[in-house]
Amino acid sequence: MTRITDSRDASTTRRNIRGVALDMDGLLFDTERIYYRVGDVVLQRRGFRFSNELQSRMMGRVGLSAIAEMIAFHQLTDDPAELLEESNSVYGELLLEHLRPMPSLDQWMEYLINSGVPFGLATSSQRQFVDMILPTTNWHEQLAFVLTGDDVTNGKPHPEMYLKAAAALSIPPERMLVLEDSGNGANAAIAAGAVTVAIPNEHTRDQVFDGTHLIAESLSDPRLWELLKSNADEQIPAAGPTAPNRS
Repeated sequence: MTRITDSRDASTTRRNIRGVALDMDGLLFDTERIYYRVGDVVLQRRGFRFSNELQSRMMGRVGLSAIAEMIAFHQLTDDPAELLEESNSVYGELLLEHLRPMPSLDQWMEYLINSGVPFGLATSSQRQFVDMILPTTNWHEQLAFVLTGDDVTNGKPHPEMYLKAAAALSIPPERMLVLEDSGNGANAAIAAGAVTVAIPNEHTRDQVFDGTHLIAESLSDPRLWELLKSNADEQIPAAGPTAPNRS
């Protein structure tokens, strides 16, 4: 699972990174579990059940595009906008009660902040939900930008999101590090030309991440931290995260 998947030297990549774009769902917060529950509630009302296959198709896509996948998968007759509104209502009721950070999120964010590299959020989630989640963190005021699904015409795997992220950071895409958990998201970052690190979760481990610079085990993977180490060494103690057990 964990491997560097292209020929770029890690130290060269590290020197070139001038900004970071972070996905949110499944990368910073365990919201995919909530989305699964929402999909199951909505589909049970129509005589179906949600599935990992459908979730994989919807993952990373913006609102109506994700709903279109659900409608096509089960050949529903619902109006997409109405089905999205129903899904949003269920999600909004469950979100804050069930929201959980991904493992080592606080440690990673502290390291990222201390590295001095500007960073922002690039998520397919709707802004109304991003605005619910971010105030629960102690780092949201450090974000250089916040891009949501409402800010793009073409959702992931289209590169628009990450081209806009690079523009927001005023850097070329190839000098931007992107962290993603899904194949659609990783493909968007790769297509934009960014240095892409995939951190699969339990819902995305079987997805394809060809073309990524690194497939990391978690936010505490030392190889991920190494990508920013040249910036962070001068500002924080050398001790990094506890290395995953590789025995």
